Amino acid sequence: MSIATLIIGQSGTGKTTSLRNLNPQHVLLIQVIKKPLPFRSPNWTYITPENKQGSILVSDNPHFIIDVILKSKRPIIIVDDFQYVMANEFMRRSSEKSFDKFTEIGRNAWDVFNAAINAHDHKRVYLLSHTEEDAQGKTKIKTIGKMLDEKITLEGMVTTCLQTAVINGQYVFQTKNNGNSTVKAPADLFKEDHIENDLNEVDIAICEFYGIPNPQVQSQNSQQQQTANHA
Repeated sequence: MSIATLIIGQSGTGKTTSLRNLNPQHVLLIQVIKKPLPFRSPNWTYITPENKQGSILVSDNPHFIIDVILKSKRPIIIVDDFQYVMANEFMRRSSEKSFDKFTEIGRNAWDVFNAAINAHDHKRVYLLSHTEEDAQGKTKIKTIGKMLDEKITLEGMVTTCLQTAVINGQYVFQTKNNGNSTVKAPADLFKEDHIENDLNEVDIAICEFYGIPNPQVQSQNSQQQQTANHA
């Protein structure tokens, strides 16, 4: 069983920027919409026939995304921005009069989440998505149609859902629910109500919490040991 984590927030509040400290060699980033990364990223390159060692793929096709999540050997998979998997399909099918399209769009989103929680052991899948407010004013993941909200609740399919915020000019992740959001996490996963928007640190915490080997931490420990040996 893989560990799926949802990261939600308004545009410009630090979702994609949180990738900045991850080692791209351990990551497969699926960009639903191709766009430049919002940080200096010379080592983040697109996978092409000539560059199979890259870290970024571009697709809004839910079936392709599911196939990548299930088959990739990378320990970390990131889907950014997930809501456009739904929105792009809706726009392509906007001329259809039948409401069947909403059912199919909802099913595709549900299938992606199922793949994220059912990939092989030790894989972490991070789904980054925009937010919206429901009729009661609660902040939630942005969806298309009513089926996902009334029948499923995507946040209910994951154990951890973090939300971005900007507080006094600092970009952070909210780790505790304030009663007006869908934020949640295991009680002792994070000590603070707000943490730096650093997905690498989140991944380290998740690996430690669930006892998952983390190649980035192992590499850092090895380098520190080598430094100590030569000191």
